Amino acid sequence: MREQVQDVLNKLRPYLLRDGGDVELIDVDDNGVVQIRLMGACGNCPSSAITLKAGIERALVTEVPGVTEIEQIF
Repeated sequence: MREQVQDVLNKLRPYLLRDGGDVELIDVDDNGVVQIRLMGACGNCPSSAITLKAGIERALVTEVPGVTEIEQIF
């Protein structure tokens, strides 16, 4: 599952980079919880919660079977 998650993050990365940010995969646990770190401009952007939930989480839950939730690690 980790490899599938990384593949989806790699697809999303150009959109984040365009706004001066990036994303790092920290961990995927056995319950389908994905831990990521938003970096660069995305790390302290007021819209980062929206980016995380509406963008990244929706893509991962849709494209990777077994992903249940995203947690942001600071």
